[in-house]
Amino acid sequence: MWACRFAPQAPSSILHRHGASIPAQTAYHRSSGRRQDAFRAATNHSRAEVSRRRLTRAVLYASAADSLDVFSPSKVNLFLRIVRRREDGFHDLASLFHVIDLGDGMTFAVRGGAAQEDTLACNMEGVPTDSSNLVIKALDLFRRHTGIQLFFDVDLRKEVPHGAGLGGGSGNAATALWAANELSGRPATNEQLLQWSGEIGSDISVFFSQGAAYCTGRGEIVENVDPPLGLGVPLLLVKPPIGLATPAIFKALDLERRSTADPRQLLESMTQDGMSPALAVNDLEQPAFDILPELKELKDRLAAEGGDAFSAVFMTGSGSTIVGVGSHSVPAFLSEPQHADLFVSPARLIAREGDGWYQAP
Repeated sequence: MWACRFAPQAPSSILHRHGASIPAQTAYHRSSGRRQDAFRAATNHSRAEVSRRRLTRAVLYASAADSLDVFSPSKVNLFLRIVRRREDGFHDLASLFHVIDLGDGMTFAVRGGAAQEDTLACNMEGVPTDSSNLVIKALDLFRRHTGIQLFFDVDLRKEVPHGAGLGGGSGNAATALWAANELSGRPATNEQLLQWSGEIGSDISVFFSQGAAYCTGRGEIVENVDPPLGLGVPLLLVKPPIGLATPAIFKALDLERRSTADPRQLLESMTQDGMSPALAVNDLEQPAFDILPELKELKDRLAAEGGDAFSAVFMTGSGSTIVGVGSHSVPAFLSEPQHADLFVSPARLIAREGDGWYQAP
Protein backbone atom coordinates (compact mmCIF):
# COMPACT_ATOMS: atom_id res chain seq x y z
CA MET A 1 0.00 0.00 0.00
CA TRP A 2 1.56 3.29 -1.06
CA ALA A 3 1.81 6.11 1.44
CA CYS A 4 -0.36 8.88 0.05
CA ARG A 5 -0.57 11.85 2.44
CA PHE A 6 -3.67 13.82 1.68
CA ALA A 7 -3.55 17.19 3.38
CA PRO A 8 -6.46 17.41 5.83
CA GLN A 9 -8.83 20.32 5.61
CA ALA A 10 -7.30 23.24 7.46
CA PRO A 11 -9.47 25.87 9.13
CA SER A 12 -10.72 28.65 6.88
CA SER A 13 -10.08 32.27 7.80
CA ILE A 14 -12.20 32.99 10.87
CA LEU A 15 -11.98 35.86 13.31
CA HIS A 16 -13.03 35.19 16.91
CA ARG A 17 -14.73 38.16 18.46
CA HIS A 18 -15.94 37.82 22.06
CA GLY A 19 -16.61 34.13 21.49
CA ALA A 20 -18.48 34.60 18.19
CA SER A 21 -17.07 33.55 14.84
CA ILE A 22 -17.44 35.66 11.70
CA PRO A 23 -15.88 35.33 8.24
CA ALA A 24 -12.55 37.12 8.09
CA GLN A 25 -13.34 38.91 4.86
CA THR A 26 -16.36 40.61 6.48
CA ALA A 27 -14.89 41.19 9.90
CA TYR A 28 -13.59 44.71 9.30
CA HIS A 29 -14.60 47.63 7.15
CA ARG A 30 -12.42 50.28 5.55
CA SER A 31 -11.30 53.10 7.80
CA SER A 32 -13.85 55.86 8.02
CA GLY A 33 -13.09 59.38 6.85
CA ARG A 34 -13.01 60.48 10.47
CA ARG A 35 -10.26 57.98 11.31
CA GLN A 36 -8.29 59.01 8.22
CA ASP A 37 -8.53 62.68 9.24
CA ALA A 38 -7.32 61.79 12.72
CA PHE A 39 -4.37 59.94 11.26
CA ARG A 40 -3.43 62.93 9.09
CA ALA A 41 -3.59 65.17 12.13
CA ALA A 42 -1.36 62.80 14.07
CA THR A 43 1.42 63.24 11.52
CA ASN A 44 1.89 66.78 12.81
CA HIS A 45 2.99 65.42 16.18
CA SER A 46 6.22 63.75 17.10
CA ARG A 47 7.03 60.22 15.92
CA ALA A 48 6.59 58.96 19.45
CA GLU A 49 3.08 60.42 19.57
CA VAL A 50 2.18 58.83 16.25
CA SER A 51 3.43 55.45 17.49
CA ARG A 52 1.40 55.87 20.68
CA ARG A 53 -1.79 56.58 18.76
CA ARG A 54 -1.20 53.67 16.39
CA LEU A 55 -0.68 51.35 19.32
CA THR A 56 -3.82 52.65 21.04
CA ARG A 57 -5.85 52.02 17.89
CA ALA A 58 -4.35 48.56 17.51
CA VAL A 59 -5.14 47.70 21.12
CA LEU A 60 -8.76 48.80 20.59
CA TYR A 61 -9.04 46.43 17.64
CA ALA A 62 -7.24 43.69 19.52
CA SER A 63 -9.66 43.98 22.42
CA ALA A 64 -12.50 43.28 19.97
CA ALA A 65 -10.78 40.53 18.00
CA ASP A 66 -7.64 39.17 19.61
CA SER A 67 -7.23 35.86 17.81
CA LEU A 68 -7.32 34.70 14.22
CA ASP A 69 -7.36 31.25 12.62
CA VAL A 70 -6.20 31.45 9.04
CA PHE A 71 -5.26 29.17 6.15
CA SER A 72 -1.68 29.49 4.87
CA PRO A 73 -1.47 28.31 1.24
CA SER A 74 1.43 27.22 -0.92
CA LYS A 75 2.20 27.76 -4.62
CA VAL A 76 3.40 26.17 -7.84
CA ASN A 77 5.39 27.67 -10.70
CA LEU A 78 3.54 26.85 -13.91
CA PHE A 79 6.67 27.97 -15.72
CA LEU A 80 9.98 29.36 -14.46
CA ARG A 81 12.55 31.07 -16.66
CA ILE A 82 15.88 32.29 -15.28
CA VAL A 83 16.61 35.51 -17.16
CA ARG A 84 20.13 36.33 -15.96
CA ARG A 85 22.61 36.14 -13.11
CA ARG A 86 22.89 39.56 -11.48
CA GLU A 87 26.01 41.31 -10.30
CA ASP A 88 24.90 40.87 -6.66
CA GLY A 89 24.81 37.09 -7.09
CA PHE A 90 21.01 36.81 -7.24
CA HIS A 91 19.12 35.82 -10.38
CA ASP A 92 16.40 37.64 -12.27
CA LEU A 93 13.53 35.38 -13.21
CA ALA A 94 10.25 35.46 -15.09
CA SER A 95 7.72 33.02 -13.71
CA LEU A 96 4.03 32.31 -13.63
CA PHE A 97 3.20 31.59 -9.99
CA HIS A 98 -0.14 30.23 -8.88
CA VAL A 99 -1.39 29.77 -5.33
CA ILE A 100 -2.76 26.30 -4.52
CA ASP A 101 -4.97 24.82 -1.82
CA LEU A 102 -2.33 22.66 -0.17
CA GLY A 103 -1.55 24.62 2.95
CA ASP A 104 -0.94 24.92 6.66
CA GLY A 105 -3.13 26.03 9.53
CA MET A 106 -2.06 29.07 11.56
CA THR A 107 -3.51 30.65 14.70
CA PHE A 108 -2.48 34.13 15.83
CA ALA A 109 -3.30 35.49 19.27
CA VAL A 110 -2.39 38.96 20.52
CA ARG A 111 -0.16 38.75 23.57
CA GLY A 112 -1.30 40.85 26.48
CA GLY A 113 0.52 42.71 29.20
CA ALA A 114 4.04 43.89 28.61
CA ALA A 115 5.03 41.19 26.09
CA GLN A 116 8.09 42.18 24.07
CA GLU A 117 8.49 39.15 21.82
CA ASP A 118 6.51 36.74 19.69
CA THR A 119 6.21 33.03 20.37
CA LEU A 120 6.00 30.35 17.67
CA ALA A 121 4.99 26.71 18.14
CA CYS A 122 5.05 24.18 15.30
CA ASN A 123 3.94 20.56 15.02
CA MET A 124 6.59 19.60 12.44
CA GLU A 125 9.95 18.40 13.67
CA GLY A 126 12.90 20.36 12.33
CA VAL A 127 11.05 23.62 11.69
CA PRO A 128 12.87 26.42 13.57
CA THR A 129 10.71 28.42 15.95
CA ASP A 130 13.20 31.19 16.72
CA SER A 131 13.91 34.47 14.93
CA SER A 132 15.28 32.59 11.90
CA ASN A 133 11.74 31.52 10.94
CA LEU A 134 10.10 33.68 8.28
CA VAL A 135 6.98 34.00 10.44
CA ILE A 136 8.90 35.85 13.16
CA LYS A 137 10.75 37.88 10.53
CA ALA A 138 7.41 38.89 9.00
CA LEU A 139 6.01 40.03 12.35
CA ASP A 140 9.18 42.04 13.05
CA LEU A 141 8.87 43.56 9.57
CA PHE A 142 5.27 44.57 10.23
CA ARG A 143 6.17 46.31 13.49
CA ARG A 144 9.12 48.07 11.90
CA HIS A 145 7.02 49.57 9.13
CA THR A 146 3.86 50.40 11.10
CA GLY A 147 5.28 51.33 14.48
CA ILE A 148 2.58 49.18 16.13
CA GLN A 149 4.21 47.20 18.92
CA LEU A 150 1.80 44.30 19.25
CA PHE A 151 3.28 40.84 19.78
CA PHE A 152 1.71 37.48 19.02
CA ASP A 153 1.51 33.84 20.03
CA VAL A 154 1.56 31.82 16.80
CA ASP A 155 0.61 28.17 16.40
CA LEU A 156 1.76 26.73 13.06
CA ARG A 157 0.30 23.40 11.94
CA LYS A 158 2.42 22.29 8.99
CA GLU A 159 1.17 20.14 6.14
CA VAL A 160 3.30 21.55 3.30
CA PRO A 161 6.59 19.64 3.17
CA HIS A 162 9.93 21.41 3.55
CA GLY A 163 12.37 21.70 0.64
CA ALA A 164 9.58 21.05 -1.83
CA GLY A 165 9.59 24.11 -4.10
CA LEU A 166 6.04 24.84 -2.92
CA GLY A 167 6.79 28.03 -1.01
CA GLY A 168 5.31 26.79 2.25
CA GLY A 169 7.54 28.99 4.40
CA SER A 170 6.91 32.00 2.16
CA GLY A 171 3.18 31.38 2.45
CA ASN A 172 3.52 31.30 6.24
CA ALA A 173 5.33 34.66 6.18
CA ALA A 174 2.72 36.26 3.91
CA THR A 175 -0.05 34.91 6.12
CA ALA A 176 1.66 36.33 9.20
CA LEU A 177 1.87 39.78 7.59
CA TRP A 178 -1.79 39.65 6.61
CA ALA A 179 -2.91 38.40 10.02
CA ALA A 180 -0.88 41.00 11.93
CA ASN A 181 -2.42 43.69 9.75
CA GLU A 182 -5.93 42.38 10.42
CA LEU A 183 -5.43 42.18 14.18
CA SER A 184 -3.93 45.67 14.21
CA GLY A 185 -6.86 47.34 12.48
CA ARG A 186 -5.53 47.24 8.91
CA PRO A 187 -3.03 50.11 9.10
CA ALA A 188 -1.35 48.89 5.89
CA THR A 189 -2.72 48.41 2.40
CA ASN A 190 -2.31 45.21 0.40
CA GLU A 191 0.16 47.06 -1.82
CA GLN A 192 2.27 48.01 1.19
CA LEU A 193 2.30 44.45 2.52
CA LEU A 194 3.39 43.24 -0.92
CA GLN A 195 6.17 45.81 -1.12
CA TRP A 196 7.45 45.17 2.41
CA SER A 197 7.47 41.40 1.97
CA GLY A 198 10.25 41.59 -0.62
CA GLU A 199 12.62 42.68 2.14
CA ILE A 200 12.65 39.22 3.73
CA GLY A 201 12.06 36.83 0.82
CA SER A 202 11.61 36.60 -2.93
CA ASP A 203 8.52 34.35 -3.08
CA ILE A 204 6.45 35.98 -0.34
CA SER A 205 5.08 38.74 -2.55
CA VAL A 206 3.16 36.36 -4.82
CA PHE A 207 0.67 35.60 -2.05
CA PHE A 208 -0.41 39.26 -2.09
CA SER A 209 -1.56 38.81 -5.69
CA GLN A 210 -5.09 37.59 -6.31
CA GLY A 211 -3.74 34.07 -6.79
CA ALA A 212 -2.16 34.04 -10.25
CA ALA A 213 0.84 36.28 -10.83
CA TYR A 214 3.51 36.87 -13.44
CA CYS A 215 6.59 37.65 -11.35
CA THR A 216 9.89 39.19 -12.39
CA GLY A 217 13.00 40.56 -10.71
CA ARG A 218 13.92 38.17 -7.89
CA GLY A 219 10.22 37.28 -7.77
CA GLU A 220 9.22 40.35 -5.79
CA ILE A 221 7.79 42.28 -8.79
CA VAL A 222 4.24 40.98 -9.01
CA GLU A 223 1.78 41.45 -11.86
CA ASN A 224 -1.72 40.07 -11.32
CA VAL A 225 -2.96 37.97 -14.24
CA ASP A 226 -6.14 36.03 -14.88
CA PRO A 227 -5.85 32.36 -13.88
CA PRO A 228 -4.52 30.77 -17.08
CA LEU A 229 -5.87 27.25 -16.50
CA GLY A 230 -9.07 27.77 -14.59
CA LEU A 231 -9.48 27.15 -10.88
CA GLY A 232 -11.09 23.75 -11.35
CA VAL A 233 -8.03 22.10 -12.91
CA PRO A 234 -6.81 19.26 -10.63
CA LEU A 235 -3.14 18.80 -9.79
CA LEU A 236 -1.21 15.86 -8.36
CA LEU A 237 1.84 16.69 -6.23
CA VAL A 238 4.54 14.05 -5.73
CA LYS A 239 7.64 14.72 -3.64
CA PRO A 240 10.45 12.34 -2.67
CA PRO A 241 11.62 12.39 0.96
CA ILE A 242 14.79 14.24 -0.05
CA GLY A 243 14.41 18.02 -0.22
CA LEU A 244 16.52 20.37 -2.29
CA ALA A 245 18.15 23.53 -0.94
CA THR A 246 17.48 26.52 -3.17
CA PRO A 247 21.02 28.01 -2.86
CA ALA A 248 22.55 24.70 -3.98
CA ILE A 249 20.22 24.56 -6.99
CA PHE A 250 21.15 28.05 -8.16
CA LYS A 251 24.84 27.32 -7.61
CA ALA A 252 24.56 24.29 -9.92
CA LEU A 253 22.60 26.20 -12.59
CA ASP A 254 24.29 26.15 -16.01
CA LEU A 255 23.10 29.27 -17.83
CA GLU A 256 24.10 27.74 -21.16
CA ARG A 257 21.54 24.98 -20.71
CA ARG A 258 18.52 27.21 -20.09
CA SER A 259 15.42 27.32 -22.22
CA THR A 260 15.26 30.06 -24.85
CA ALA A 261 11.47 30.41 -24.64
CA ASP A 262 10.06 33.92 -24.29
CA PRO A 263 8.28 34.01 -20.92
CA ARG A 264 5.62 36.45 -22.11
CA GLN A 265 4.87 34.12 -25.00
CA LEU A 266 4.64 31.19 -22.57
CA LEU A 267 2.06 33.14 -20.56
CA GLU A 268 0.05 34.10 -23.64
CA SER A 269 0.08 30.57 -25.05
CA MET A 270 -0.92 28.98 -21.74
CA THR A 271 -3.77 31.45 -21.32
CA GLN A 272 -5.05 30.78 -24.83
CA ASP A 273 -4.37 27.07 -25.25
CA GLY A 274 -3.99 25.59 -21.76
CA MET A 275 -1.08 23.62 -20.35
CA SER A 276 1.24 21.45 -22.44
CA PRO A 277 4.71 19.95 -21.94
CA ALA A 278 6.21 22.62 -24.21
CA LEU A 279 4.89 25.39 -21.95
CA ALA A 280 5.81 23.80 -18.59
CA VAL A 281 9.35 25.20 -18.71
CA ASN A 282 11.49 25.22 -15.57
CA ASP A 283 15.13 26.24 -15.97
CA LEU A 284 15.86 24.88 -12.49
CA GLU A 285 15.10 21.31 -13.53
CA GLN A 286 18.60 21.03 -15.01
CA PRO A 287 20.51 21.65 -11.74
CA ALA A 288 17.94 19.74 -9.69
CA PHE A 289 18.15 16.68 -11.93
CA ASP A 290 21.96 16.90 -11.99
CA ILE A 291 22.02 16.85 -8.19
CA LEU A 292 19.24 14.28 -7.80
CA PRO A 293 18.94 12.08 -10.93
CA GLU A 294 16.18 10.07 -9.27
CA LEU A 295 14.00 13.16 -9.52
CA LYS A 296 14.16 13.15 -13.31
CA GLU A 297 13.32 9.46 -13.28
CA LEU A 298 10.26 10.22 -11.16
CA LYS A 299 9.14 12.99 -13.52
CA ASP A 300 9.61 10.82 -16.60
CA ARG A 301 7.76 7.88 -15.08
CA LEU A 302 4.84 10.07 -13.98
CA ALA A 303 4.59 11.45 -17.52
CA ALA A 304 4.83 8.00 -19.11
CA GLU A 305 2.52 6.06 -16.79
CA GLY A 306 0.09 8.87 -16.17
CA GLY A 307 -1.09 8.31 -19.72
CA ASP A 308 -3.55 10.91 -20.96
CA ALA A 309 -4.43 11.95 -17.40
CA PHE A 310 -1.78 14.67 -17.26
CA SER A 311 -1.53 17.45 -19.83
CA ALA A 312 1.97 18.20 -18.47
CA VAL A 313 4.36 17.00 -15.78
CA PHE A 314 7.04 19.33 -14.39
CA MET A 315 9.07 20.27 -11.32
CA THR A 316 7.90 23.32 -9.39
CA GLY A 317 10.28 25.99 -8.10
CA SER A 318 13.67 24.65 -7.09
CA GLY A 319 12.19 21.22 -6.31
CA SER A 320 11.81 18.58 -5.25
CA THR A 321 8.05 18.38 -5.93
CA ILE A 322 6.87 17.07 -9.30
CA VAL A 323 3.46 18.32 -10.47
CA GLY A 324 1.03 16.56 -12.78
CA VAL A 325 -1.60 18.87 -14.30
CA GLY A 326 -5.06 17.62 -15.17
CA SER A 327 -5.85 14.79 -12.75
CA HIS A 328 -5.83 13.66 -9.14
CA SER A 329 -5.41 10.06 -10.29
CA VAL A 330 -2.38 8.36 -8.78
CA PRO A 331 -0.39 6.18 -11.24
CA ALA A 332 -0.19 2.55 -10.17
CA PHE A 333 3.60 2.49 -9.88
CA LEU A 334 3.42 4.74 -6.82
CA SER A 335 2.01 1.75 -4.90
CA GLU A 336 5.33 -0.07 -5.26
CA PRO A 337 7.19 -0.56 -1.94
CA GLN A 338 10.16 1.59 -2.95
CA HIS A 339 7.83 4.60 -3.26
CA ALA A 340 6.17 4.18 0.13
CA ASP A 341 7.89 7.27 1.54
CA LEU A 342 6.79 9.68 -1.19
CA PHE A 343 4.58 12.63 -0.30
CA VAL A 344 1.55 12.47 -2.60
CA SER A 345 -1.27 14.99 -2.46
CA PRO A 346 -4.05 16.32 -4.66
CA ALA A 347 -4.27 20.08 -5.10
CA ARG A 348 -6.14 22.75 -7.01
CA LEU A 349 -5.39 26.29 -8.09
CA ILE A 350 -7.07 28.90 -5.90
CA ALA A 351 -7.57 32.67 -5.81
CA ARG A 352 -8.74 35.22 -3.27
CA GLU A 353 -11.25 38.05 -3.41
CA GLY A 354 -10.34 41.65 -2.74
CA ASP A 355 -8.22 42.10 0.36
CA GLY A 356 -9.55 38.93 2.00
CA TRP A 357 -7.28 35.93 2.45
CA TYR A 358 -7.19 32.50 0.83
CA GLN A 359 -9.74 29.96 2.03
CA ALA A 360 -9.06 26.35 2.92
CA PRO A 361 -10.51 23.67 0.59
